[in-house]
Amino acid sequence: MRILRKKVLKMKLKTDNPIPVKTRLKELFGDWLFISGYLIALFLLAMGFYNLVLKGIPAFTEAQSQLLAFSTSVLPLTIIFAWLDYRKGSVGKRWAGLQLVYKHRSFAHSLLRSAIKFFPWQLGHMGAIRSAYQADTLSIFLSTSAGILFLIFLMMGLLRKDKRHPADLLTGTQVQLKNLKQL
Repeated sequence: MRILRKKVLKMKLKTDNPIPVKTRLKELFGDWLFISGYLIALFLLAMGFYNLVLKGIPAFTEAQSQLLAFSTSVLPLTIIFAWLDYRKGSVGKRWAGLQLVYKHRSFAHSLLRSAIKFFPWQLGHMGAIRSAYQADTLSIFLSTSAGILFLIFLMMGLLRKDKRHPADLLTGTQVQLKNLKQL
């Protein structure tokens, strides 16, 4: 009896990772397009539901708005990107010819990486929603923190020699150019 095994490639994290900035920006743009498509579809579904079923947009409390934003955008996109990156790579990565390399490949690592990566976005939602209900020091702090974290992630992913941002450092992952010899 012959046992079939999936060929698992052992890949190493690189200290000098020569991804051109243009390639990394192409990846980010591709992922942005994917996220934008998801959010447009979500908006159209919500407006259809509100107008056809509820006969108008209901009034939400701040807590309800926070929960709605998290459960319909940040959480699903975190899970979608974790799954895509674990399987074949996000739309942007595949379009730009990049791959995600794991020190210890598991869906849990991919999910944690996505959660960390989308954390600044969640903070931005929290700040924007809070400021719609009450513009205060907390809303300014949340929004400012989101912007600062976004810039840290972006600059680290573009300018570090190994091209790793905080999510990669904490989960043992790295975005690398796809090596056609390994496919």
